[in-house]
Amino acid sequence: MTRFDSRTPDRLRNIEIIPDFTKTQGGSVLINWGGTRVLCTALLEEGTMPFLKNTGKGWLTAEYAMLPSSTGSRKKRETSKPDGRSTEIKRLIGRSLRNAVDMEKLGENTIWIDCDVLQADGGTRTASITGAYIALALGVKKWLKEGRLFKDPLVHQIAAVSVGIVGDVPMLDLCYVEDSDADVDMNLVMNECGEFIEVQGTGEGRSFTKDELATLMELGEKGIRELMDMQNEVCGR
Repeated sequence: MTRFDSRTPDRLRNIEIIPDFTKTQGGSVLINWGGTRVLCTALLEEGTMPFLKNTGKGWLTAEYAMLPSSTGSRKKRETSKPDGRSTEIKRLIGRSLRNAVDMEKLGENTIWIDCDVLQADGGTRTASITGAYIALALGVKKWLKEGRLFKDPLVHQIAAVSVGIVGDVPMLDLCYVEDSDADVDMNLVMNECGEFIEVQGTGEGRSFTKDELATLMELGEKGIRELMDMQNEVCGR
């Protein structure tokens, strides 16, 4: 089957990763994933969350936002109250990236992950997670060199990808047009061990079978392995 952008069903979109995109005291990366563009940064701040004070443990938290011009029509800035979708996605990013970090090795410090969508064409949450891991890894390397961290807190590599069923065909990495027409839509977050951190799956247009689920999982694992190879090329880990 020929897809909207001429890919085969098991192909990722074209992905370009630009490290150190901004000059920060941490890590930064611009990830161009098909027509989606996300700026991901990681910053280290002394001090941990109040509920972890005097425990020797740190924390990682995330923010996510879409710029007003990131979609076809202007999106209102979330200056005071984030919308429900942004809140759900930032929590997903935080949960995913916390799985990468040993909070005791981090010490009483806080890592802030910020993901800002410059342009959206489907898969903004998976691009954010995949890009944020790179920003985190680059930041950790810098903080260790500067003596701001004494131990490497990274214990897992994290990446995410979407899969779905469009016109009864299981597909990897849906663009916006495909996502809009998908009967089944799913996002997978995994670590380098092949373990799942999050599985978000919905029968948008119809229910799906165990065999279809197995096919989607297989496609997702294939895509995530490819994404991790790209991450490693940039991070040098």
